Amino acid sequence: FCRKSKGKPNGKKPAPEEKKLYLEPEYTKSRITDFEFKELVMLPREIDLNEWLASNTTTFFHHINLQYSTISEFCTGESCQTMAVCNTQYYWYDERGKKIKCTAPQYVDFVMSSVQKLVTDEDVFPTKYGKEFPNSFESLVKKICKYLFHVLAHIYSSHFKETLALELHGHLNTLYTHFILFIREFNLVDPKETTVMDDLTEVLCSSSGSSSNGSGNGSSNSAGAQNHVKER
Repeated sequence: FCRKSKGKPNGKKPAPEEKKLYLEPEYTKSRITDFEFKELVMLPREIDLNEWLASNTTTFFHHINLQYSTISEFCTGESCQTMAVCNTQYYWYDERGKKIKCTAPQYVDFVMSSVQKLVTDEDVFPTKYGKEFPNSFESLVKKICKYLFHVLAHIYSSHFKETLALELHGHLNTLYTHFILFIREFNLVDPKETTVMDDLTEVLCSSSGSSSNGSGNGSSNSAGAQNHVKER
């Protein structure tokens, strides 16, 4: 697992990151719909939980992949030499558990190709009637959601300017809100993992009905207070 900044010792915060553009009220208000996502993420009575997790996870994967593709030309090995979100740096771990330090575009490529492989594998995400979900299904969904969160958070922290220039911030805010409320509803990502974006989550999700599952306490949202990121 990786941890980058301890955030306390010398009390210094990186100056350039001080002003987070994505927290500006004029931008956080932007959405492409006013739909009540809290209701949208709840498990419908007649649907099997695994079916619901599978269809939503697959949809989020496609939407986040699409959102990233809009700024991918700006996310290069030079501009993003590490997969960073605010003060936190992520590393990829291969099948053998070996830690790989990589650029952001490499990391996103690892995420997208490994998720693509999983969601198109009939043994993991079965689409044929009567085929069972594997016992490991929920833990795989949790892993996928964690990685997708990293990609969304990187878009905000490193490419929000480009997203604004493309006028896609409303799409990004809507996608982020829907995704966060979904992972909270089913406890799919450890709140410690999402701490790095708590300030944004607080602003975007409070209007969409905060869930008690997440770490929705506004008081502990000081930037980079405790960015301990577990990696797999």
